Amino acid sequence: MGLSSSLASAMSGLRANQAALAIVSSNVANAQTPGYVVQTPNQIEVTSGSFGSTVLTTGVGRELDLYVQGQLRTETGGSGYADQMASILGQLQNVYGTPGGDGTLESALNQFTTALQSLSTSGGSLSAQSVAVTAAQSLAQQLNATSNGIQTLRSNVEQDIGATAQQANTAMAQIADINTKLQSLTANDPSAATLMDQRDAAIDSLSKLVDVRVVTDSSGQANVFTSTGIQLVGAGLASQFTFSSPGALTANSLYDPNSVKSGVGTLSIKLPNGSATDVVANNVVSSGRLAADLKLRDQTLVQAQNQVDQLAATMASALSDKTTAGTAVAGPPSGFDLDVSNVAPGNTVNLTYTDTATNTQQQISIVNVIDPAALPLQNAANANPLRVGVDFSGGMASIVSQLNSALGANHLQFSNPSGTTLRVVDDGTGSATVNAASVTKTISSLTSGNPQLPLFTDGTALYTGAIASTGLQMTGLAGRIAVNSALVTDPTRLSVYSTSPVTPAGDTTRSDFLYSQLTNSVFSYSPQTGLGSSSQPFSGTVPSYLQQFLSIQSNAATQAKQLQQGQSVVVSTLQEKFNSTASVNIDTEMSNLIQLQNAYAANAHIMSVVQSMMNTLLQAQG
Repeated sequence: MGLSSSLASAMSGLRANQAALAIVSSNVANAQTPGYVVQTPNQIEVTSGSFGSTVLTTGVGRELDLYVQGQLRTETGGSGYADQMASILGQLQNVYGTPGGDGTLESALNQFTTALQSLSTSGGSLSAQSVAVTAAQSLAQQLNATSNGIQTLRSNVEQDIGATAQQANTAMAQIADINTKLQSLTANDPSAATLMDQRDAAIDSLSKLVDVRVVTDSSGQANVFTSTGIQLVGAGLASQFTFSSPGALTANSLYDPNSVKSGVGTLSIKLPNGSATDVVANNVVSSGRLAADLKLRDQTLVQAQNQVDQLAATMASALSDKTTAGTAVAGPPSGFDLDVSNVAPGNTVNLTYTDTATNTQQQISIVNVIDPAALPLQNAANANPLRVGVDFSGGMASIVSQLNSALGANHLQFSNPSGTTLRVVDDGTGSATVNAASVTKTISSLTSGNPQLPLFTDGTALYTGAIASTGLQMTGLAGRIAVNSALVTDPTRLSVYSTSPVTPAGDTTRSDFLYSQLTNSVFSYSPQTGLGSSSQPFSGTVPSYLQQFLSIQSNAATQAKQLQQGQSVVVSTLQEKFNSTASVNIDTEMSNLIQLQNAYAANAHIMSVVQSMMNTLLQAQG
């Protein structure tokens, strides 16, 4: 190796050492900077002449484990989801109150049933009647407050969807912007590493909001997708979430794939290619805070509302609905006669028959539905009872025609022998046997001569369980339920159920009935409450149903909290593992600094020696 080659090698070594020293200096200075990834010089050997070589610094590398980074982002999305679920479900528990404490549904129901029991034991005293009416009002108000609390949480989540979507837009735009800046940089530009740190920080922020999968191409561009394959960021282009909200939500503000019918905010995403996609309808996001918000708004809190609405509806119907068994018709064909006069929308004709071919017993609930747009009624597979909607407003001939058309295939035959009597019999083929039939009607008067009365109303209207194309009357009932204003005006009607003849003083028939209905009678509850199934609905007393759904909600809140804690541990563990490679280690940097100083000194010494030798040669030539 000649002197010139030695000098070139030493000079390249000095330049490489200077670049490496600058990187060590940057590492040490940023040891506590969040998101900073430790840097190392990228160096290659370059042949110099026929003999020897020099070193060339081609850029700055970042020390990080890409696999762990990907896992960390996935679990960060899970953590964002778990955090939001735990937070909202915890707040929902506050809406329900402490079990056994004052100001809860459980305590309000207990106080009302206790007042009814006292009303019976006191023989219907005026003071006991007033106390019972006041307790009923407190129960209705507690249902109102619970419903309002649930809808406040839904409205808060609705607002958070908009805020989260905007945060995601900001992060995606930042990632796309950095991608563009990186395209303009040369491979040896040290600022590229800094930009990559900033891009990683933006991707990490995005991963808390939505699930992400990152693919980096050969040019260093980060392409970001959701786990379902929807592209969030491309080369210099970013998708954008668009959210349009109707404002505060009510129990009737429900999601529908048809945007015209939907009562909640619409969330869509405009992709880099210009096309737009409905985020909810296409399940674009599956994790992160945004996914949690959507599930809470459209499913979890809707089910919570269904539970309290079902409680309100069951109490109202339990006290006001009267079921009358049909009169047997001697056959053949055999069956029953039913009086269907004054059947209100939502009231039912109830049938039980045996399919002799399979020897199985089937139940049918014929519901009065006067809104043609709500027909036919939808039934889940194996629903029992099967619900059949019939419009009773067109008269007996129309009722009979609709029923024969709907249930003729079940080997049942309907007719109108006279007046408002509906007759149901088997079709004479021996394929079916009608076992039982009854009519359930809502009593509208406080003094009908029956113990039933419309104690609870839907605002000022009678609650009958009506079904319309806009939804069920039950939906949101907990927020509207009230004590019948006529009863508030005259509490004596809690005991007096007939004025002709007048109910005898001390008669406890009505108070005994009310107490029994709310404590001992067993009812079936809609599967939409999250209890039971379509084929086997949950059955139980009103208190047992209340305790059951409160227990389910409490368990859900506990599980969400446990998931949040477990997810936090997973994220912390992965973060530590990632930091073990990516974070600055001061001891390592000091060791590198010493090595670089020694190398710098060695290269400087070579240059000094080469200079001395050249001077000697020049002097010898002189």
